[in-house]
Amino acid sequence: MARKSSPAATKPEPLKMPMENTGIIDFDIIELLFFSYRDFVSDPDAILAKSGFGRAHHRVVHFVNRNPGMTVADLLDTLKITKQSLARVLKQLIDSGYIRQIAGPEDRRQRKLYPTEAGRELAFALAEPQSRRIEKAFDGASAEMREGIKAFLRGMRNT
Repeated sequence: MARKSSPAATKPEPLKMPMENTGIIDFDIIELLFFSYRDFVSDPDAILAKSGFGRAHHRVVHFVNRNPGMTVADLLDTLKITKQSLARVLKQLIDSGYIRQIAGPEDRRQRKLYPTEAGRELAFALAEPQSRRIEKAFDGASAEMREGIKAFLRGMRNT
């Protein structure tokens, strides 16, 4: 009777496709980014689900906590989402006591956003497991390697 080889032993080489003017599509990096993102958001997703919130809520809480006093217009520009999408999420966060909205001092139509104490606590609760993952990934990395990874991530942005 012939022995079957294990799937790992017969796994083909990753498919590499030529890409116009830029070289080869690196599917390994693409997969690593997919899996890294999946795992990076998994802990916050579980925390948010307990309150009926999702990733859009996470992004709003994160940026308002990092930039207290930012305007709704600034947040829209940062998140690149529609006013309608932000309005729904923001209303839920305000009604739940995580964000407060205050009229601007010069222009009463301007709405400035601030995290409440509960909002700051939620932002830190969401960031803590992500920070642990980042530090674990950086374990043993030099300062130059950390800066190189930050440069890579900045290079992935559209801004």
